[in-house]
Amino acid sequence: MSATIARLGPDTVHVAVDMQRLFAEDTGWQVPGFAGILPNVRRLAGHRPGRTLYPCFITPPSASAARGVWQSFYRRWPQVTDGRLLPDRLDLVAELASLAPASARIAKEGFSSYSGPGFAPALDRLSAGTMVISGVETDICVLGTALDAVDQGLRVVIAVDAVTSSSLPAHDATLQHIFPRHEPMIELATTEAILAAWQ
Repeated sequence: MSATIARLGPDTVHVAVDMQRLFAEDTGWQVPGFAGILPNVRRLAGHRPGRTLYPCFITPPSASAARGVWQSFYRRWPQVTDGRLLPDRLDLVAELASLAPASARIAKEGFSSYSGPGFAPALDRLSAGTMVISGVETDICVLGTALDAVDQGLRVVIAVDAVTSSSLPAHDATLQHIFPRHEPMIELATTEAILAAWQ
Protein backbone atom coordinates (compact mmCIF):
# COMPACT_ATOMS: atom_id res chain seq x y z
CA MET A 1 0.00 0.00 0.00
CA SER A 2 1.40 3.35 -1.05
CA ALA A 3 1.30 6.45 1.15
CA THR A 4 -0.03 8.37 -1.85
CA ILE A 5 -2.31 7.51 -4.74
CA ALA A 6 -2.94 9.06 -8.13
CA ARG A 7 -5.38 11.93 -8.29
CA LEU A 8 -9.06 11.11 -7.80
CA GLY A 9 -11.01 13.01 -10.42
CA PRO A 10 -14.51 14.46 -10.58
CA ASP A 11 -15.90 11.05 -11.57
CA THR A 12 -15.11 9.65 -8.09
CA VAL A 13 -17.94 8.26 -5.97
CA HIS A 14 -17.64 7.15 -2.35
CA VAL A 15 -19.66 4.05 -1.45
CA ALA A 16 -20.25 3.53 2.29
CA VAL A 17 -21.35 -0.09 2.48
CA ASP A 18 -23.86 -1.23 5.13
CA MET A 19 -23.19 1.52 7.67
CA GLN A 20 -26.39 0.65 9.49
CA ARG A 21 -27.57 0.17 13.03
CA LEU A 22 -27.94 -3.50 12.06
CA PHE A 23 -24.14 -3.82 12.20
CA ALA A 24 -23.46 -1.21 14.89
CA GLU A 25 -25.77 -2.56 17.61
CA ASP A 26 -26.46 -5.85 19.37
CA THR A 27 -28.60 -7.50 16.70
CA GLY A 28 -26.67 -10.72 16.19
CA TRP A 29 -24.78 -9.13 13.32
CA GLN A 30 -22.90 -6.50 15.31
CA VAL A 31 -19.42 -5.78 13.96
CA PRO A 32 -17.11 -5.04 16.93
CA GLY A 33 -14.87 -2.64 14.96
CA PHE A 34 -17.78 -0.60 13.57
CA ALA A 35 -17.32 2.36 15.92
CA GLY A 36 -13.61 2.44 15.15
CA ILE A 37 -14.07 3.03 11.42
CA LEU A 38 -17.07 5.36 11.70
CA PRO A 39 -15.06 8.62 12.01
CA ASN A 40 -13.14 7.87 8.80
CA VAL A 41 -16.28 6.82 6.93
CA ARG A 42 -17.85 10.10 8.00
CA ARG A 43 -14.78 12.06 6.88
CA LEU A 44 -15.03 10.52 3.43
CA ALA A 45 -18.78 11.09 3.23
CA GLY A 46 -18.46 14.68 4.42
CA HIS A 47 -15.71 15.46 1.92
CA ARG A 48 -18.10 15.11 -1.02
CA PRO A 49 -21.60 14.67 0.44
CA GLY A 50 -23.28 14.75 -2.95
CA ARG A 51 -21.03 12.00 -4.25
CA THR A 52 -21.55 9.38 -1.55
CA LEU A 53 -23.92 6.43 -1.88
CA TYR A 54 -25.15 4.32 1.04
CA PRO A 55 -26.05 0.74 0.10
CA CYS A 56 -28.05 -0.81 2.97
CA PHE A 57 -28.54 -4.51 3.61
CA ILE A 58 -32.25 -5.33 3.89
CA THR A 59 -33.24 -8.61 5.51
CA PRO A 60 -36.40 -10.51 4.51
CA PRO A 61 -39.43 -10.84 6.80
CA SER A 62 -38.71 -14.58 7.15
CA ALA A 63 -36.27 -17.20 5.96
CA SER A 64 -38.89 -18.69 3.66
CA ALA A 65 -39.31 -15.32 1.94
CA ALA A 66 -35.66 -15.32 0.84
CA ARG A 67 -34.47 -16.59 -2.55
CA GLY A 68 -32.85 -20.00 -2.94
CA VAL A 69 -29.78 -20.64 -0.79
CA TRP A 70 -30.48 -17.43 1.14
CA GLN A 71 -33.21 -19.36 2.95
CA SER A 72 -30.52 -21.53 4.57
CA PHE A 73 -28.53 -18.42 5.40
CA TYR A 74 -31.43 -16.78 7.21
CA ARG A 75 -32.40 -19.97 9.02
CA ARG A 76 -29.00 -19.57 10.67
CA TRP A 77 -29.79 -15.98 11.64
CA PRO A 78 -33.45 -15.97 12.74
CA GLN A 79 -32.87 -12.94 14.99
CA VAL A 80 -32.67 -10.66 11.94
CA THR A 81 -35.93 -12.02 10.42
CA ASP A 82 -39.25 -13.39 11.63
CA GLY A 83 -40.33 -10.03 13.01
CA ARG A 84 -37.61 -10.07 15.67
CA LEU A 85 -35.62 -7.21 14.17
CA LEU A 86 -36.92 -3.71 14.84
CA PRO A 87 -37.31 -1.94 11.47
CA ASP A 88 -35.20 1.04 12.55
CA ARG A 89 -32.18 -1.26 12.91
CA LEU A 90 -31.97 -1.22 9.11
CA ASP A 91 -31.45 2.56 9.17
CA LEU A 92 -28.10 4.26 8.72
CA VAL A 93 -26.33 5.18 11.94
CA ALA A 94 -27.14 8.71 13.10
CA GLU A 95 -23.64 10.02 12.33
CA LEU A 96 -24.22 9.36 8.62
CA ALA A 97 -27.99 9.74 8.34
CA SER A 98 -27.71 13.52 8.49
CA LEU A 99 -25.45 13.46 5.41
CA ALA A 100 -27.50 11.01 3.37
CA PRO A 101 -30.48 12.13 1.27
CA ALA A 102 -33.07 9.49 0.51
CA SER A 103 -31.86 9.29 -3.10
CA ALA A 104 -28.41 8.15 -1.90
CA ARG A 105 -29.74 5.29 0.27
CA ILE A 106 -29.96 2.12 -1.78
CA ALA A 107 -31.57 -1.08 -0.53
CA LYS A 108 -29.83 -4.34 -1.38
CA GLU A 109 -30.66 -7.95 -0.58
CA GLY A 110 -27.28 -9.52 -1.33
CA PHE A 111 -23.65 -9.03 -0.45
CA SER A 112 -22.61 -6.82 -3.36
CA SER A 113 -23.98 -3.30 -3.53
CA TYR A 114 -24.83 -4.11 -7.15
CA SER A 115 -27.50 -6.53 -5.84
CA GLY A 116 -29.61 -3.45 -5.16
CA PRO A 117 -31.46 -2.56 -8.38
CA GLY A 118 -30.98 1.14 -7.71
CA PHE A 119 -27.21 0.98 -7.32
CA ALA A 120 -25.97 0.88 -10.93
CA PRO A 121 -28.42 3.63 -12.02
CA ALA A 122 -27.20 5.81 -9.13
CA LEU A 123 -23.61 5.34 -10.30
CA ASP A 124 -24.67 6.25 -13.83
CA ARG A 125 -26.34 9.45 -12.62
CA LEU A 126 -23.07 10.43 -10.96
CA SER A 127 -21.03 9.45 -14.06
CA ALA A 128 -18.89 7.25 -11.82
CA GLY A 129 -15.51 6.15 -13.13
CA THR A 130 -13.78 5.64 -9.78
CA MET A 131 -15.22 4.07 -6.63
CA VAL A 132 -13.83 4.65 -3.14
CA ILE A 133 -15.22 2.00 -0.80
CA SER A 134 -15.64 2.07 2.97
CA GLY A 135 -17.87 0.14 5.37
CA VAL A 136 -18.55 -3.43 6.45
CA GLU A 137 -17.68 -6.20 6.08
CA THR A 138 -14.26 -6.18 4.39
CA ASP A 139 -14.35 -9.84 3.39
CA ILE A 140 -18.01 -10.00 2.39
CA CYS A 141 -20.00 -6.97 1.20
CA VAL A 142 -17.01 -4.69 0.63
CA LEU A 143 -15.24 -7.42 -1.31
CA GLY A 144 -18.34 -8.28 -3.34
CA THR A 145 -18.91 -4.64 -4.23
CA ALA A 146 -15.26 -4.12 -5.20
CA LEU A 147 -15.13 -7.12 -7.53
CA ASP A 148 -18.39 -6.19 -9.23
CA ALA A 149 -17.15 -2.62 -9.70
CA VAL A 150 -13.96 -3.90 -11.33
CA ASP A 151 -16.05 -6.05 -13.65
CA GLN A 152 -17.88 -2.87 -14.66
CA GLY A 153 -14.57 -1.18 -15.50
CA LEU A 154 -14.35 1.19 -12.53
CA ARG A 155 -11.15 2.11 -10.76
CA VAL A 156 -11.57 0.90 -7.16
CA VAL A 157 -9.87 2.30 -4.06
CA ILE A 158 -10.39 0.62 -0.68
CA ALA A 159 -10.11 2.92 2.34
CA VAL A 160 -8.13 0.51 4.52
CA ASP A 161 -8.80 2.35 7.80
CA ALA A 162 -12.50 2.75 7.01
CA VAL A 163 -13.38 -0.93 6.53
CA THR A 164 -13.69 -3.72 9.09
CA SER A 165 -15.23 -7.12 9.70
CA SER A 166 -16.61 -9.25 12.50
CA SER A 167 -13.80 -11.66 11.59
CA LEU A 168 -10.49 -9.85 11.99
CA PRO A 169 -8.50 -12.74 10.46
CA ALA A 170 -10.72 -12.57 7.36
CA HIS A 171 -10.44 -8.77 7.32
CA ASP A 172 -6.65 -8.97 7.48
CA ALA A 173 -6.47 -11.71 4.85
CA THR A 174 -8.64 -9.70 2.45
CA LEU A 175 -6.47 -6.59 2.81
CA GLN A 176 -3.17 -8.47 2.77
CA HIS A 177 -3.85 -11.17 0.20
CA ILE A 178 -7.15 -10.91 -1.70
CA PHE A 179 -7.20 -7.25 -2.72
CA PRO A 180 -3.49 -7.20 -3.66
CA ARG A 181 -4.22 -10.07 -6.08
CA HIS A 182 -6.29 -7.58 -8.08
CA GLU A 183 -3.68 -4.85 -8.44
CA PRO A 184 -3.66 -2.47 -10.27
CA MET A 185 -7.46 -2.67 -10.62
CA ILE A 186 -7.99 -2.41 -6.85
CA GLU A 187 -5.87 0.04 -4.85
CA LEU A 188 -5.44 0.26 -1.10
CA ALA A 189 -5.06 3.62 0.62
CA THR A 190 -5.66 5.32 3.95
CA THR A 191 -8.44 7.83 4.40
CA GLU A 192 -5.82 10.57 4.65
CA ALA A 193 -4.27 9.60 1.31
CA ILE A 194 -7.68 9.40 -0.34
CA LEU A 195 -8.71 12.86 0.89
CA ALA A 196 -5.38 14.32 -0.24
CA ALA A 197 -5.87 12.85 -3.73
CA TRP A 198 -9.54 13.84 -3.99
CA GLN A 199 -9.35 17.63 -4.41
